Amino acid sequence: MNLLEISNLTKNFGGLTAVQSFDLTIREGQILGLIGPNGAGKSTLFNCVAGVYPPTRGEILFNNDRINGQMPWDLCKKGLARTFQIVKPFSSKTVLYNVMVGSFSRVRSVSNAEEKAMDVLDSLNLSHKKDTLAGNLNIADRKRLEIARALATNPRLLLLDEVMAGLRPTEVDEMIDIIRQLRQKGITIFVIEHIMRAIMKLSDWIAVIHFGCKIAEGPPQQVASDTNVIKAYLGEEYAVS
Repeated sequence: MNLLEISNLTKNFGGLTAVQSFDLTIREGQILGLIGPNGAGKSTLFNCVAGVYPPTRGEILFNNDRINGQMPWDLCKKGLARTFQIVKPFSSKTVLYNVMVGSFSRVRSVSNAEEKAMDVLDSLNLSHKKDTLAGNLNIADRKRLEIARALATNPRLLLLDEVMAGLRPTEVDEMIDIIRQLRQKGITIFVIEHIMRAIMKLSDWIAVIHFGCKIAEGPPQQVASDTNVIKAYLGEEYAVS
């Protein structure tokens, strides 16, 4: 089943076309990676899907429902959640409080929100830091907290925007394991990432965007051997013989 379908999506900002005639399909249960140079249009595409920007043209279907121009909070209730490249927790509040904010999109009582938040923190090995102020976390734990807050909304589709940026190699490997576990729990993943070792290892399918246009898509090995992708982004060291 196709969970997300993007058809002929274009986003203009005045005279600038950030995304042009972009098509993409994500199947339920899939991990799909989106790669491309800085300024290629990755975050703009994410923002259109997540309801931050309305598309100029084209169509976005989520679970067969046309979601063009719908607000992020409405999409969240429908099961679409995202993280942000620059994490911005409520720094003066506890880890538990931050995740409970997400829980309240699904439950109303404080006790139920806390129970949901604790379940999510347990799954990400953060429960022992539930009383820590978010501002005191290191970058790896802040990235996990960002995911935890999104998970507390019970998403069917989770958009991850560079959740591995700034992490050490061992922390990257831990994040790969976390994302795989999320898929095992039935969550479909749409991920932007610049760490090629991670995105190639993690993704079932990869789409490549350059100057707002899709220049390639396919399994990781196929994309890594695509001449256009190598020239535009990867470099010769990623070429597959």
